[in-house]
Amino acid sequence: MTSTAEKAVRLQELHAAPELLLVVNVWDAITAKVVAETPGTQALATPSHGIAASRGYPDGEKIPRDEMIAEVALIVRTAGDLPVTADLEAGYGDPGGTVARAIDAGAVGCNLEDQMKPLAESVKAVEAAVAAAQSAGVDFVLNARTDAFVKGAGRDPEEVLAEAITRGRAYLDAGASNFFVPGKLDAAQVGRLVEALGERKVNLIGIPGSIPLDTAQKLGVSRVSYGPWSQNVALTALAKLAEDVYAGGGLPAGTRKLN
Repeated sequence: MTSTAEKAVRLQELHAAPELLLVVNVWDAITAKVVAETPGTQALATPSHGIAASRGYPDGEKIPRDEMIAEVALIVRTAGDLPVTADLEAGYGDPGGTVARAIDAGAVGCNLEDQMKPLAESVKAVEAAVAAAQSAGVDFVLNARTDAFVKGAGRDPEEVLAEAITRGRAYLDAGASNFFVPGKLDAAQVGRLVEALGERKVNLIGIPGSIPLDTAQKLGVSRVSYGPWSQNVALTALAKLAEDVYAGGGLPAGTRKLN
């Protein structure tokens, strides 16, 4: 069995490699099993929104931290030797303690969002998370996230991009491994982020209308994950099944037994 420390090194290698790391997010044991057993999977990631929704909570740290960590631990066990990175939102008011709990559960990376809090406060959160990982002796992949674009509606796009770059530099300087910029960014914006922060340092989310994966690869992006969208794909299929059944149909052709 691969140790937590070994998984952390592997996840760091995957982020630094020239090939774009693709991570399909999972939110419970069965989704972790299905994705882990799919050829091509190199790592797993959890979505905070997806786990919260599966347990009946809205997004935004409404799910108790204990419940979130418990689900991460279950996914880690299901993933076997694959490294797992967890979405820990903003750290539940205790980023260092939350990262320590995630490492105890077997996670070797995390997303930590800034929620556009004052920069100094956000940098302290990154520093606390880094310190917790160092205390645990794990080369943890801290994916520091900015909500600059998510919360940038109505602002000058140039100002939003400039603020994202400022925050990215500050988080990387504070010890973050990578910089996560969710939102619908075009190729020019992504290119400028990579130019300012370095190749294999910028991570994106795949959403409807996002840049193609081959473009992200060429621009020097490190990773693309899918957040709650993988759950939305599964739920869309479930809703479609219910609609078809109620209309007199049945299971779609090509359905596979995966559990």
